[in-house]
Amino acid sequence: MEEILNFIGGKFIPSSSGQRIDNLTPATGEVYSRIPRSEAVDVAMAVAAAESAQPAWAALSRVARSAWLERIAESLESRIEEIAMAESRDTGKPVSLALDVDGARSVNNFRFFGKILLERQQETYQMSNATNHVIDKPIGVVGLITPWNLPLYLLSWKIAPALAMGNTVVAKPSELTPMTAYLLCKILADVGLPAGVVNIVHGYGTECGAALVAHPKVGAISFTGGTDTGRAVAASAAPMFKKLSLELGGKNATIILEDADLDQAVAGAARAAFMNQGQVCLCGSRIFIADSIRQEFTQRFVEHVENMVVGDPSLEDTEFGSLVSHEHRDKVESYIELAKQEGGTILTGGAHPKLDSRLDSGSFLLPTIIDELAVDSRCSSEEIFGPVVTLHGFSSDDEVIGFANNTEYGLAGSVWTTDLGRGRAMAEAIESGMVWVNCWLHRDLRVPFGGTKNSGVGREGGQRSLAFYSEAMNICILDD
Repeated sequence: MEEILNFIGGKFIPSSSGQRIDNLTPATGEVYSRIPRSEAVDVAMAVAAAESAQPAWAALSRVARSAWLERIAESLESRIEEIAMAESRDTGKPVSLALDVDGARSVNNFRFFGKILLERQQETYQMSNATNHVIDKPIGVVGLITPWNLPLYLLSWKIAPALAMGNTVVAKPSELTPMTAYLLCKILADVGLPAGVVNIVHGYGTECGAALVAHPKVGAISFTGGTDTGRAVAASAAPMFKKLSLELGGKNATIILEDADLDQAVAGAARAAFMNQGQVCLCGSRIFIADSIRQEFTQRFVEHVENMVVGDPSLEDTEFGSLVSHEHRDKVESYIELAKQEGGTILTGGAHPKLDSRLDSGSFLLPTIIDELAVDSRCSSEEIFGPVVTLHGFSSDDEVIGFANNTEYGLAGSVWTTDLGRGRAMAEAIESGMVWVNCWLHRDLRVPFGGTKNSGVGREGGQRSLAFYSEAMNICILDD
């Protein structure tokens, strides 16, 4: 039984109350670790440690802070297989996915932000009789709240740029997936990161997370999670005028035009629908197919999905693992039942797979494809955040653009076509923060990441992340 601890002021300590939360591995339902049930007093200790460490950290040169980020990246890289196994066990995702995505991209996040920090240019604007110098100043202490679907990947996505700009950090990972955050703390201790620069507190969002958002000494909050929780975060932070970055939900469209390369489109749409068991905010959970190819695409898509290897996440050949919890699976299954009531037809999935008896208590659910639903039905318009995708036909570009935009969300999407000009024009017409043409989740860390409408506020990525985690100050000097 692993006893996970908070990391505050460079020390591993339990919660002040001594209360703990069981942590389950979703593939088997077994309790294999426990985390602190932290509350406001623990958050206050972490903020105080971060506040104490911040001046010395900010005083370091950019070169020195960049070197620290590279040191962290190297240590993460040396333990990448351990990280992947821990992430797979904690989330239920296939270990191959945890290695290629969670582990590799966590390393890249620290390395990338260390590099672009050194590339950041100071702005200077000359007037006829004065010079303006725009400088970046740290915010101070920033609060980071991360979800359970990509635990270390998203934690590193926030920590790295925050540290790069001279801030210190208090982070609250999801109570469902704490293990890689704990491993990161061990790595930070091993490399000798100054005490208090990074602090991590575990616990429930309503107790620990809410206290972090409300703390008056925390100058910025970066939150990734559900839209309803994002509203609560915004309501708490807004009266104190904290900087806010909210990356929230999505109901993303995958559009298959009649001239698409079907081999590419079928594989790409399946990956977009079911990667990480559909538990990614960017997943394409609504597939719109041109009427002229709808029958062929649907047949090939169903066959492709039914050939996916579903099973034990710890096995290298597994392509589709467990959902994160029984509670989340119950939510997803409630939408499948709703789809039947709304007139949908289950083409495949919608049931628990038959696996080894050791996995009988796991949170498994087969990838599910639903046809014949109206585009404005609840299952076609509300975020399910699981392995459920709906299929819809369309007859014209204007019609499918209207379908794609008929949602309260605006995070991502993809268009599949051999006419790149048409694909770009369609992408520009979609109300979304990100659209891929003939690919999905093909990420360049320099580009903006975020959504419109109920998918969030603000953008992170590249120089935009560095701008968010800093305060711009202008100094105007009158010429002699």
